[in-house]
Amino acid sequence: MPQTIDRVSIEALRPDPVKVIAQAAYLELSEFEALSRAASAAPDLRAKEALSNAAGLVLAKHRALTAELRRRGVEPAEAMAPYREPIDAFAVMVAGADWYEALASIYLTSGLLDDFFSRLAAGIEDGGAKLSAVIAGENGAEAIVDMLADAMAENPKLGSRLAVWGRRLVGDTLLVARSALPQTQPNAEHRIEPVLTELMAEHTRRMDRLGLTA
Repeated sequence: MPQTIDRVSIEALRPDPVKVIAQAAYLELSEFEALSRAASAAPDLRAKEALSNAAGLVLAKHRALTAELRRRGVEPAEAMAPYREPIDAFAVMVAGADWYEALASIYLTSGLLDDFFSRLAAGIEDGGAKLSAVIAGENGAEAIVDMLADAMAENPKLGSRLAVWGRRLVGDTLLVARSALPQTQPNAEHRIEPVLTELMAEHTRRMDRLGLTA
C-alpha cells in the first residue's frame, strides 16, 4: 500500500517568532533596496514614481516588522544579522541581467516569499494574524505588472526571455523559504511539500498575470 503522508500546514509548525519576524523583516529590506535600484534605473518618470511608491510600501512593512521585534524586547539589527549574508547572496542571484529581469524578479520572488512568510507568521501565537497581514500587505505589484506588460507588448521577444527567467527563479526562492522551516517535527520537510506545491501554484498564477508560461 502507498504510504500515507500526514500533511501539516505551515501555520501548524509553531515557528520561533523572533526568527520568522527577523527573516521576513530583512527580506522586506532587501526588496526595498531592489525596488530603489529599479527606480533609479527607470527609463521614464512614470516608472520611477511607481517604483518609488512601491519601495515606500515595502519599507513600511519592514518598519512594522522591526517595531514588532522591539516590542518583544529584541534589537532588530541583531535579530536580522544571521540572515544578512544568505539573503544578500540570494539578492545577487536573482538580480537579473537588465531592468526588465530585475522587475520580474522583484514581482515573482517577493510574491512567493510574502505568501510563504505570511502563512508561517500566522502560526505565531502572539499576534500572528496581525503579522501575517503585514507581510501579505500591499507592495506595489500591480504597477510592476503593468510596466512589464507594456514592455512585452512593445517587444514580444522580451516575453520569451522573461518566461525563462521566471522559471529559473523558483528553485532559489524556494530554498529561502525552506530555510525558515522549523525542524522540530518528524518528517516536517516531507509533510510540508503539499503546501509548497500550493505556493508554486500561486507563482504560476503570477506568471500567468504577466502572460508568461511557468
